[in-house]
Amino acid sequence: MSDSFEDAQAPRPNPDQNTESSSKDSENVNDEWDLVEELEPETEPSTNARPERLIPNQDRNSVRQQSQAQQRQFNTTVVMVETAFLASTASLIWLINYYFPLGPVLKMFFPVPIALVYMRRGNRASWMAALVSGLLLSVLQGPTRSILFLIPYGLMGVQLGALWKRQANWLFSIGIGTLLGTVGFFFRFWLLSILLSEDLWVYVMTQITELVEWGFVKLGLLAQPSLTLIQVVAIVAIVVNNAIYLFVVHLVALLIFDRLKSPIPRPPQWVQVLLDY
Repeated sequence: MSDSFEDAQAPRPNPDQNTESSSKDSENVNDEWDLVEELEPETEPSTNARPERLIPNQDRNSVRQQSQAQQRQFNTTVVMVETAFLASTASLIWLINYYFPLGPVLKMFFPVPIALVYMRRGNRASWMAALVSGLLLSVLQGPTRSILFLIPYGLMGVQLGALWKRQANWLFSIGIGTLLGTVGFFFRFWLLSILLSEDLWVYVMTQITELVEWGFVKLGLLAQPSLTLIQVVAIVAIVVNNAIYLFVVHLVALLIFDRLKSPIPRPPQWVQVLLDY
């Protein structure tokens, strides 16, 4: 009885107070959520996001090797295409000059494409360009004229490209090119003399003899020029002619290769002064 009486006397909870306390708690919770939303802005999950896939090291190595193989194949294709294009360009310049000679205008471009191949793609590509040019000319004009192109102009293109690639000065490259051009000149005379069954050097000696005699007359000399003097004058004239030709080829390459982002060594100061004017 005492227990039931105490229970009856205990204060009963007011439902209004419970509802008020619950509403206050909910307001406090809402305020906390609002504070969290202010501190941490809502980020929507990206629908395009894909889960990252971990690639094992072996798979990464295989992918890297495959990409490197594809890159090497692409570089090989570019080298082949560029070599074939420049080789055909050299052959085309020779053909145009043979059928429509324009004097020394096109002749100065004979070794330039092959030298450009060496500057851009290296030694092997330049030799391939020279051989492809010779094969193309042998098909179009016969093996004789293709040999006349290869010696000296094909070899000269490879030689100039190698020296320019190694940044050799103009005096050295012109000297080596002059020597090669002189050897090619005598080889051409020897080959044509065999094919024509005539000694073309005699014709050259005749022209040089007339030139030397004209010089002796202008100088007032009554002596007769000797055969040794005539041969020395002929060789000097050939060497000087090839030196001037190589100098002009260097000027042409200087103007063209800079635009193609394959610059050759800078000329001497006096040449640069002339070009600036």
